[in-house]
Amino acid sequence: MPAVRDWGLREYSDALTEMRRLRAARRRGEINDTLLLVEHPPVITIGVQGDDGELLPEGIPVHRVERGGKGTYHGPGQLVGYPIVDLTARGRDVRRFVHEVEEMVVAALATLSIPAGRVAGRRGVWIGGERKIASVGIAVEEWVTFHGLALNVANDLGPFRAFHPCGFDGQVMTSVSRELGAPVAVDALKAPLVTAWEGLFGSARPAAAPSPPVPAPT
Repeated sequence: MPAVRDWGLREYSDALTEMRRLRAARRRGEINDTLLLVEHPPVITIGVQGDDGELLPEGIPVHRVERGGKGTYHGPGQLVGYPIVDLTARGRDVRRFVHEVEEMVVAALATLSIPAGRVAGRRGVWIGGERKIASVGIAVEEWVTFHGLALNVANDLGPFRAFHPCGFDGQVMTSVSRELGAPVAVDALKAPLVTAWEGLFGSARPAAAPSPPVPAPT
């Protein structure tokens, strides 16, 4: 079975160093596929697609990293998941893996009766095709994945509005608490996400194809 490590609240730079170390350990076969769960103090990360030269919010640390995508915000109340997975046994299909990570979030949200889904041409997980509740940005080295997903549960959405997260207007960002109209603890999403993780990645055999995305709103 794949493993799970819950880091609680952890500084991004420290988590990044350990995540990279675990990716290398997975490549050497020293650990099984592992999902890292964590919350970060306020931080902005910029993926390989850059930040388009826009001004970023002042007072929040910025890290430029090797994951896919542009910039996004992490903060307390957001559930971050970093899947460390060897894709060799899964057909080395990166696109399929990304879709499966999105499906993990969709399945976890369904346990709270939140009808989320993927949108064609838009990475991440969306509500009604218009409100983004989770971001996904993956890196792969030597066919082992790292970085991952960020699910907005009860975090402050204000920092998103100060720039263009993932290239979108920050107004598109939503959270579990906002969708349900009541505060929701991060811990309420951990068990459903772990269950989805174990269901999708509990075998070395290729997983079933994820459900198709809905068309983007016009």
